[in-house]
Amino acid sequence: MGSEIIETLVDAGKASAGPPLGPALGPMGVNIGDVIAAINEKTKDFSGMKVPVKLVVDTDTKEFKITIGTPPTSQLIKKELGIDKGAHKPGEELIADMKIEQAIKIAKMKQDSMGAKDMKSAVKTVCGTCLSLGVMVEGKHVREATKEIDDGVFDEKILSGKTELTAEELKVLEEEKKQLAEDIEKRHAEEEAKAKDLIFQMKGKSPDEIRFRLKEQNIHAEVIDKLLPKESAKKDDEVGGDEKKSAEPADEKKE
Repeated sequence: MGSEIIETLVDAGKASAGPPLGPALGPMGVNIGDVIAAINEKTKDFSGMKVPVKLVVDTDTKEFKITIGTPPTSQLIKKELGIDKGAHKPGEELIADMKIEQAIKIAKMKQDSMGAKDMKSAVKTVCGTCLSLGVMVEGKHVREATKEIDDGVFDEKILSGKTELTAEELKVLEEEKKQLAEDIEKRHAEEEAKAKDLIFQMKGKSPDEIRFRLKEQNIHAEVIDKLLPKESAKKDDEVGGDEKKSAEPADEKKE
């Protein structure tokens, strides 16, 4: 009994009989429609993402087995919450809030690859990833929410596998995310103003020295690069070097 393996990336829930799957499946004699339908069913929860798929086909019986790879937990959280990236400073900034139902939804997707002993452990792992992204859980700091999970506060929802939110709950989360974004934008503006002031005070100092001082003041790297591009610093060094070189022959002539 032999088997053939196909490994590819598909658009979650949107696999088709076209390339790359169709042409690869054709010679195998399997029912292409059944394979496509099975892949779309298994990947539908990852809508909007590219998902790795491994297809093993028994060349004798034409039976097939599909294994779906899952994106990283952080990517699933960002997709679920509609955020592009995590907080600049996860320990200081909060960019979104996640309901326990959303954590359960992601835990269901990742439980097998996590190796979690049960759903409760898988949900706690998802919450742990929220910490590094600057995301709250149920309006609380992740550590507080995790303690509540341990204390059984969410046992009913976890055991029932509840993953759906009402339209009103989703609206509240979206409004909260908008408010958090406005607060962060305000803090970033204040941080940028502070950085500009320090750069002005250090006028004439080397770019490296200014960068060091900005980092000492806990100015985020993106703000530093915006106000003091590395390319500019490099050009300043090159110009200084050229001036030094051009000055050397003049000194020699004087001698």
